[in-house]
Amino acid sequence: MTRIGIVGCGRILAAHLEGYRLLREAGFDDFRITALCSRKTEDAQSYVKRGEEPEQREPVSDIAGDPLAVEKQYLSDFQPETEVAIFTDYREMIENGPIDAVNDFTIHSLHHQIAEIAFKNGKHVLSQKPLAVTMEGARRMCEGAEKAGVTFGVFENLRFAKWVRQTAWAFGDDGPLGKLQMAVMGNIGTWWAPDLIVAETPWRHVLANAGGISLDLGPHFFDMIRYIGGSEITSISATTQVVEPVRYLIRDGEKVEPFECDADDTFYANFKTESGTGGSLFGSWAGHGTDTKIGNGPVFYGENGRVSGNEIRLDGEAEAMNLDEKYAAEASAEIKEQHFPYGLENDFALSQLDWLRAIEGGRQPECDGREGLLDLACAYAVVESAKAKRTVSVDEIVSGELRDYQQVIDEKFDLA
Repeated sequence: MTRIGIVGCGRILAAHLEGYRLLREAGFDDFRITALCSRKTEDAQSYVKRGEEPEQREPVSDIAGDPLAVEKQYLSDFQPETEVAIFTDYREMIENGPIDAVNDFTIHSLHHQIAEIAFKNGKHVLSQKPLAVTMEGARRMCEGAEKAGVTFGVFENLRFAKWVRQTAWAFGDDGPLGKLQMAVMGNIGTWWAPDLIVAETPWRHVLANAGGISLDLGPHFFDMIRYIGGSEITSISATTQVVEPVRYLIRDGEKVEPFECDADDTFYANFKTESGTGGSLFGSWAGHGTDTKIGNGPVFYGENGRVSGNEIRLDGEAEAMNLDEKYAAEASAEIKEQHFPYGLENDFALSQLDWLRAIEGGRQPECDGREGLLDLACAYAVVESAKAKRTVSVDEIVSGELRDYQQVIDEKFDLA
């Protein structure tokens, strides 16, 4: 039985608790959440028992599919028999709480600090993406986990999404599309546009706090490309913008609390991989009028056809096919079990299961610390490329050879 202590009780916690609830409902029962830690006792307490005070905060998003839009979730919904300890100091929880492992759902700048304490105390860790506030922080986390001999996972849930799993199969050895050749993805104005404070968390717009869309969404995009293509990204050329230098909260239909921003809210990037795949991606939290998307979703071209969203089209076929149906008909039972154990399709639950199974087996999960470090390196390659005004290699980001953008962040968090 793995006893989990959670640090960070913001609104995203509801999506994580939903995942854990689905795990227990599916029959995976070898864990309990035994401690919650938040700066405010009432924030942690609000997730413990349905029907009791204090009241849990309302969702901060109404966008379909956004984890921040998940309805209220409570520990009592799926582990009513378990006593939950409440802490306001993560050090106290890690050192003295009734836990074996830590979930870190805090802001970027705390990840390396929480991990350091956890690893020194022999605790397993599942850390929210992006892995760390800078590459130096990420390197210290990976080295700390390896020295402690514990299981270290990064919560990179997008690779566990149903359509991403199916798309990876389509480009795999047994899939119909052959080797991945090109990828194009992006959207403008889908989230928090044109000028809202993202997730009502102003720090996301501050460069010195490692804010900005490149570091927030970049790890998701690049992890997906690396996973689907099965090849490492080698170089990136990018530009960034601050389209909306002032952002606001919305209260009673009115814009309030203006906040000045210096971290990017828009990026455009081209990439290449070791296997020769090339592509472009872009994203923006700005955009007046309406949003802009590509096709049915991210577009991937292979040697034999393409997939976009849930639509797959092969050379020589007059009609598009449904990816979900083709996967169901042609993917092996072994692959299906590997992708969706216990019949689960919720990406949060699958990411959590990957980590918990790794703890049981005394190994590292599919998405471990080193995977998270490479995803972060690709995201940092975007902003470093924009600052340097040249194409950069991912290797020079991983090694620390290029860190001009990160310097002010490293200095702020004693990582220089």
